[in-house]
Amino acid sequence: MTAARHNNCADPQTKNGASCRNPFNNIKVFVVCHGLLQLSQLLLTGYLRSTISTIEKRFGFSSQTSGILSSFNEIGNTILIVFVSYFGSRVHRPRFIAFGALVVCIAGFIMCLPHFLMGQYEYDKSHASVYSNTTDVCQPSKSGLGDSNDQCVKKMGTENNDVLSILFIGQILLGIGGVPIQPFGISYIDDYASKRNSPLYIGILFAVTVMGPGVAFILGSAMLRYYVDIDKIPASEIVLTPRDPRWIGAWWMGFIVAASVTAMASIPYFFFPREMPQEGTREGAEESKPGLIDVFTNKTDPKEQVSLAQFIKVFPKVFFRTLKNPIYLLVVLAQANLSAMVCGLATFMAKFLERQFTITASLANLLIGEYRSYGGWEG
Repeated sequence: MTAARHNNCADPQTKNGASCRNPFNNIKVFVVCHGLLQLSQLLLTGYLRSTISTIEKRFGFSSQTSGILSSFNEIGNTILIVFVSYFGSRVHRPRFIAFGALVVCIAGFIMCLPHFLMGQYEYDKSHASVYSNTTDVCQPSKSGLGDSNDQCVKKMGTENNDVLSILFIGQILLGIGGVPIQPFGISYIDDYASKRNSPLYIGILFAVTVMGPGVAFILGSAMLRYYVDIDKIPASEIVLTPRDPRWIGAWWMGFIVAASVTAMASIPYFFFPREMPQEGTREGAEESKPGLIDVFTNKTDPKEQVSLAQFIKVFPKVFFRTLKNPIYLLVVLAQANLSAMVCGLATFMAKFLERQFTITASLANLLIGEYRSYGGWEG
């Protein structure tokens, strides 16, 4: 960005000056909006983990299945992240972030569909064991009327497979929608923030990233206090309490709340420009140096665009050259190990607390949410 353009923006009498008075031409406004969007995205991403034990109990999933489901959003993210990052300098980044946020929003609404497609929650009304958190939905027919137990189990298995397919689709879309949000947001801030303020802005975003999962668990705690079929039966007819092992909380409500917040957070991105005035001046900034792709394609001008064919051709060389950097490799391995530990704790810690200390799912999520809000596990 040239100094002349920056000076024109500082002059309120010029056309560019009028454009710079537009709040969406301010990188600080973008940082605030992106912080809210990342918080809402992580709210939706982490909410599934806060309700995983409830979803298991409602649809009869095993811990192995729920663990795979919880991590399935990384598949779409991993496949697309490299190519989306490559196109970062060639597209309208704010709008791509907005479209990604809308995909995340759609994924959230898909995740709550099983509640509306399945029938009303049926539980064993004959007894309730204080030592069991399982629900016997299918019971042997003693009167000879209705489905036999085998038929009931078979029917429930089909319904659960349908539910699982819907949740997997939602998780894949959740990963795909999240691909452009963080990379494009950080690169956009780095391009148009001043050299002194850029680390501060990016640090704010990472601080929000740490808070997001904690807020998701707190949301899960609030939603699980309501009965799962609160929209289908009057409150006066609900006889179970959260302390009853047959209780199922309204796991689906949090997806609607988080998806709605994400949709609202995506709206400002349709008004941010593709390029905005530079914040301050980058005095003493070093001249742009060629990257690895520029070296392998024999480019002399760093501003010259690399074609997609060239990128695909040199990508294996760049990939293996990067893996030879020991510092980069150690940082990646450390982050992978940290993420593996955090994901396992985040997914099953609430379930462990429920079983080990005989507490409600709502209280377990509240304890974890408060801990993670203060930087637990990541900090």
